Parts: sequence; C-alpha cells; structure tokens
Amino acid sequence: MGTTQLETVPEPKYWHLKTVLSEALDSEFAIGEILPNERELAARFGVARATLRQALEQLELEGRLQRRRGVGTTVAPPRMGVAVGDRAHSWEDADDAAWQPVDSTEAEPPAAVARLLDVPPGTLVHTVRRTRVSHGQPIAAELLYVPSDSVTGLTAIDTPPGAPRARAVLRELRRVALEGREQSVELGSARADDAKQLDRLPGAPVLVVTTRYTAAGHTVAVAVATYRADTCRLTFGDGPAVELLAS
Repeated sequence: MGTTQLETVPEPKYWHLKTVLSEALDSEFAIGEILPNERELAARFGVARATLRQALEQLELEGRLQRRRGVGTTVAPPRMGVAVGDRAHSWEDADDAAWQPVDSTEAEPPAAVARLLDVPPGTLVHTVRRTRVSHGQPIAAELLYVPSDSVTGLTAIDTPPGAPRARAVLRELRRVALEGREQSVELGSARADDAKQLDRLPGAPVLVVTTRYTAAGHTVAVAVATYRADTCRLTFGDGPAVELLAS
C-alpha cells in the first residue's frame, strides 16, 4: 500500500513546541507559578510569537495551563473529577451547596433548545441560572430551561425575581416523576456571561453538557451546563458529586 498524503504531512511547529513546553512545565515550574511573558518565551525557544500562542492555547485546552484575569498564564493543578452521572434521574444537587441558584427569568430559549423542548419559536420558558462550586471556586455555570407546563404548581407569590424564583422552579421540578434523560458533551468556547461566572477569559475552552429530561413521554426540561475544561474531568455514573484527584 502506498504512502498516504496524511503520512507525508510534517508535524506542525506549534505541536513540537507544545511537547517541549510540557516537559518544561514538569521540570521547571510549580503549580500556580506564572509563566514568563510571550516575548521571553518566544526568544527562549526560538519561535515566532504566533507559533508560541498556538502551543500555549493547546496546553490550556489540555488543562496544563490557565489564563487568569489580571494575573497572566499560570501552571494549572491536576484536573478534578466531576460526576455528571445518573443519580437516579433526580435533580442532582438541587438542595446541595455544590449548586447555587443565581437567577431565574422567563425568556425565549435558543433555537436548538426550543427544538429539544418541542416548543414553538418565540415561546417563553423559565430559565434558571445556577453555578456549581467546589472548594469555593466556580467550576460550572448552568442554564436550565423549563416550560411552564412542567411546573404548573408555580404561583405569582412563588416567583419573586432572582434566586427565590430559581429555587421555586427547582422545587416544582422535584415533584415531576422523571422517566429518563439523555446527555451529550462537546467542546466549546466560553461566552462572555459564562466566562464572567467561571472567572475565565471569554473564549477559554469549556466542556458543554446538554441534558434533556423526559417524563410522561415528553421533554420536561433541558439543562445546558458549561464546565471549565482547564480544571474539570467529567465522569459518568453514580459517583460522588465532586471528587478531587489532587490538591
């Protein structure tokens, strides 16, 4: 069999540099240490700054580096295992301090979410925002979309603005007898609002977990949770909510 075109493609310069940088992180830098600026690093390794940025972005994607607001690029700690498993189809951590209700409004969901909910375009649904916290640090931001007919027990007195409204929606959801749920995970980039909640820069790599909850043969809610890709390793099953692999 002849040589394929892919086999003849040379390794990109940034990929080789990423390997060299990774070895330097292991041998020369401590967790949390700030890296030299781009000009110094580019001069040290004899590469263009554009090549250096590609290598740094890849290392951030792999969880080796973190870009911190007002600080710079630092060596990241080992990723933590974060369970996003079945939990008997309950509203995981609904009463747990790990998930903190932030706000709830009525708004039109994104088109992709509206299709999952099977609601007509322009329909307003309850939109609950929550933040998942571990050891005092935010690791995920979630938007939970809930049609009105899924929480028929809500009343005007139950829904003052802000966190009280969010807790009321979650309370009514716990009354629903869930039949199952479907989950998907994809790599994404942090939007401005999520980046602010997660203390990241806009565009930072994130893991987006979309969950569709079903009951009585139809979708009762859709959750879109954005996890920090630099610190989280998602696990599935009935394990603990957050298990730290290392400090």
